[in-house]
Parts: sequence; C-alpha cells; structure tokens
Amino acid sequence: MSTILVDNLTGKTSAGSITVTSEGGAATQSLQQGLAKVWGAFEQSGTQTFYDSFNMASITDLGTGLSQLTMSSIMSNANYASVGCSGEQSGGGNRVMGVRGSAGLTTSSIVFANYALSTGSISDDTRLSASLLGDLA
Repeated sequence: MSTILVDNLTGKTSAGSITVTSEGGAATQSLQQGLAKVWGAFEQSGTQTFYDSFNMASITDLGTGLSQLTMSSIMSNANYASVGCSGEQSGGGNRVMGVRGSAGLTTSSIVFANYALSTGSISDDTRLSASLLGDLA
C-alpha cells in the first residue's frame, strides 16, 4: 500500500473538481460535495456555547430551545441540507431538533429549535449537534 502526503488538493481540470471513485468502481462522486461544510456540538442550557465546532463563528441564544448558529464562511445559497441531533435532558424525555421555519435558513446562519417529544413544547438541552451540507460561496 502506498501513502500520499499532501497539504493541499486541487483538481487538475479545475480547482474545485476532485472526483472519487466508489469502492466497487461503478460510480464517482465529487469529493467537495461529500464533505460537511459546517458542524458543531453545543449547549443550550445556561449560557449557550460550543463544545467543539468547524466553520462556526458564533452561537446566539434566541430564547428557550432556540439557537442561532452563524457560520464563518457562508454557503452559496440557503438550500443546503441540515442535520440536527438532540440528546436527552437529565430527568428523562426524548428530544427532537429541527430548523425553525424557512426564515431560520440564510446563507450565513441557521436557527434550530429543540422540542420535547412527550409534550411538544420547546425546551433547552445540554448536548446538541448540527451539521450543514451544501456548497460554500
């Protein structure tokens, strides 16, 4: 097996075109399209803060169960995919997290809302995760 050590990858045809062949060799995909462009693990309870993040500039507390995540590098449009995950608060109860309506999506930020499944009410949580997939500007 060979090892390739590089600091930067640039497509031969154009800077942003690096194609990866599938395991079976039957399909290809763009390397850039398969990468999460933004991700973060964060806390809503008390002072909202990131445990760890990539391409996140800040987090803003918009009220109980609401977090606005602002990106360091913006997306090319607001049609990117978002994935959110909420944990279980102490005392039990499952949670679900989602984008707070279409107004919650912009090229530079996203608003997530966290809900308790048992009551349907919005609530803070201690451990949430989010990632965004799409094209950077």
